[in-house]
Amino acid sequence: MSNSNVIIMGFIIGIIGTGAGGAITYLYRKPSNRFLSTIMGFAGGLMLSVVTFDLLPHAFEIGGLKIGMLGLIAGVLIVVFFEDILPEQGKRNNYLREGIIMGFAIAIHNFPEGLAVGSGFMSSSSLGISIALVIALHDIPEGVAMSTPLSIGGVTPFKNMIYAILAGIPTGIGTAAGVYMGEVSPFFISLNLAIAGGAMLYVTCGEMIPEARDLYRGRISVLGMIVGIISGIIITEVV
Repeated sequence: MSNSNVIIMGFIIGIIGTGAGGAITYLYRKPSNRFLSTIMGFAGGLMLSVVTFDLLPHAFEIGGLKIGMLGLIAGVLIVVFFEDILPEQGKRNNYLREGIIMGFAIAIHNFPEGLAVGSGFMSSSSLGISIALVIALHDIPEGVAMSTPLSIGGVTPFKNMIYAILAGIPTGIGTAAGVYMGEVSPFFISLNLAIAGGAMLYVTCGEMIPEARDLYRGRISVLGMIVGIISGIIITEVV
């Protein structure tokens, strides 16, 4: 696949993923916590599986353990830095503010995800495709998480979908960065894969899985996460 097609795919993945999540507000103005918990758990398990069994192993294989660990730690620190500069969400009844902050956070997180797609394709087509599938699925609940408080706060479904699409654009920008940095040397491919893996690992373990459990205390989030992990393994082995 040519570089331009990979970059176009990165934009499509981000736009369709978060855009689909935003479009759900046409059907659900207020999705139940059980529903959100299920898809959030599934997406978290899916990401955790692919990062652990596919993304990071490729980074270590290409650049060695030292480069891979350096990138992983850098990816975690990058997300921590952006978390620290984001304003706190405040009271939960401030739905508009919560949705805006969530959208900003998603846009920031989508850049390293795009980086993973671009770097993955520079490593191998199969890795790039598997990462792209996972990120596209993972972006849907993020779009829902962003759009739901906006919808409750009075934002129309059409505007909600537009905002969700805008939040997905950094995926394409990150894909382009991953492609062109990956062309420089295998060192950059390994480093980019590990950075994206560290960022995605932090978001998954620090935000998505705990949020899935907080939304609904039943077993459904855990079952969703297990199904997500199994699905990630299947994607990793089949694609």
